[in-house]
Amino acid sequence: MKKQMVMVVLSLGLISLGSSQVSAQNSDHVGTSVNIVLADVISIDQGSVASGGTVDFNYVNTTDYNSSKSVTVPNSLIINSSKNFDVKIKSDGANFINGANLIPVDVLQVKAISGGSLMGTMNEVTLSTNDQVLVSNASLGAKRILNIAYSISAEKASKVLLGKPKGTYTQIVTYTATAL
Repeated sequence: MKKQMVMVVLSLGLISLGSSQVSAQNSDHVGTSVNIVLADVISIDQGSVASGGTVDFNYVNTTDYNSSKSVTVPNSLIINSSKNFDVKIKSDGANFINGANLIPVDVLQVKAISGGSLMGTMNEVTLSTNDQVLVSNASLGAKRILNIAYSISAEKASKVLLGKPKGTYTQIVTYTATAL
């Protein structure tokens, strides 16, 4: 009888040990680390009007040469940035060119204007080959829209443009967004 009692106790012990292992396996947990890796980004959308766009100033009569002209381009730049940024502007050359005929780029004023979603300190600059800050400390964000106004004063039109040979004078203007 003693042997049977020992066998019963051992059997119960094994049964309880086996069932606790089964229940322990059903309640085990594992974890996975999920990482979100961020990089600083800044870009000017190809959908920006300034990307491959054209701004035209037409001088066809004496009134034009004696008047200020301005062309406002909505959605000129659409910028995405993970940090605050500056927008800089420069011309790729010192002159607007028509064959051998030249007009200095400093006839053109460029001004960042309100009305878009881009917020920062809006500036007006005289175009040159040097980088100049058109907008400083613009707020980070997606699809920040900047409107730009281009102008030529009546004085520059009458003193610099008048008397130049007719034709289309061209220069590339480059915009750069730089994270702060």
